[in-house]
Amino acid sequence: MSTAKNIKVGSAKIAAISASPLNLIMSSKHNKTILVTGAHGFIGGYIVAALRRQGWRVILAVRNKGQTLAADERACDFGHMLDPADWLPLLNDVDAVVNVAGILRETAQQHFATIHLTAPLALAQACVASGGKRFIQISALGSPEDGEFIASKHRFDDALLALPLNAVVLRPSVVYATSGSYGGTSLLRAMAALPGLQLLPGKAQWQLQPLAAEDLAAIVLAAIQSNNGGLFEVGGPQAITLQDYQQSWRDWLRVPSRYTLHLPTALVSGTVALGEKLGRGPLGATMWRMLQRGNLTQAQAANEVQAAFGVEAHSLDQVLATHPSQVQDRWQAQLYFLAPLLRLTVVLLWLLSAWAGLLTPTSTIQHLVSGSLLEYAQPVWLARAGAIVDLLLGLWLLSNYRPRAAIVCMLLLLLTYTLSFGCLIPALWLDQLGGLAKNLVLLPALMVLWVVTESR
Repeated sequence: MSTAKNIKVGSAKIAAISASPLNLIMSSKHNKTILVTGAHGFIGGYIVAALRRQGWRVILAVRNKGQTLAADERACDFGHMLDPADWLPLLNDVDAVVNVAGILRETAQQHFATIHLTAPLALAQACVASGGKRFIQISALGSPEDGEFIASKHRFDDALLALPLNAVVLRPSVVYATSGSYGGTSLLRAMAALPGLQLLPGKAQWQLQPLAAEDLAAIVLAAIQSNNGGLFEVGGPQAITLQDYQQSWRDWLRVPSRYTLHLPTALVSGTVALGEKLGRGPLGATMWRMLQRGNLTQAQAANEVQAAFGVEAHSLDQVLATHPSQVQDRWQAQLYFLAPLLRLTVVLLWLLSAWAGLLTPTSTIQHLVSGSLLEYAQPVWLARAGAIVDLLLGLWLLSNYRPRAAIVCMLLLLLTYTLSFGCLIPALWLDQLGGLAKNLVLLPALMVLWVVTESR
């Protein structure tokens, strides 16, 4: 399909969009305004911060998950905004666009072809139709053979550069930050922070060129203000092995180096394959293949970036030396593996509680409440009903659908159990195996689980 045909939209549809409330809200004149998609993501946050430090007015194009949008946010759904006309309201008074939106793994609602190609291409075509905006695309360094994550991004890169648009495509190597992590970098940091033992996949001699998120943001800022266009591979100033990368983080986190365990690559590959089947896990098959292949820029890539934008990336050691770690950094890294373990044990506890409530003999229940007020409140029926509620809550948390809501329900139910039984059967507090006293630990454990369940 030709570019002209893709860009063409009906005059009536454009007229309706131009009169929309969103268009009127954004109609005031600003000298420097930029639209950032994927603004709430890991990389997007650093780009937005860099732009704001330089005085840009930033509009955050974000998915609306039911919350009230902030004044600088605009609703943006890559799953449905597949026509250039869908994007025109967001481009009024916008001087440049930075596209950072992307997904690491496909879901039933989100597909690589849509999120990485169709929707951003519609956005780029809308930029052409609205007068030609400066367009910066954050792609990914790798080979299309690594997987559809890379292949779909590279297809859009090619389509973008074929448009009559002042565009820059940046393909970064592994992007990291001292102040946070996401996806695979979170996993690597957690492995580096294990007390007493460092885990490494295989011999960990694969090479990469880690790039600080702040350096990537600086390049984006320079690219926006430059007239140079084209495709640029971006990485740190030197290639290092995965083992050296991990050791640098371990030293930075101030975790003593004692032993290193090299996990068989077959075991890692099997774990990755299982994660792909379940649709979970921080290390997808594409990322694993990219890591094994090595993630390096072309020999002249750094010189090309320097010549075009005047920015030189810093080495990992330079960045870590100028950003001291704090105890909170170790908390984040060392809680990484504990958080899913805590979640799993809570699920098991609720399912075991359901099993006990459903299978405990009637005579045992009646004997337990004998002499208390619960003796007159149909205790067997209450035990069975409570077991069903426990079962539903355990399965809800296991499904990972709105897990924080499930944890809140568990907290309320546990608090109800504790107060009710504690008052009606006070002897339970003195049970030899802990009885209700265990809830005094479980209540804050659920609160901790609620906190660490937030993924972004």
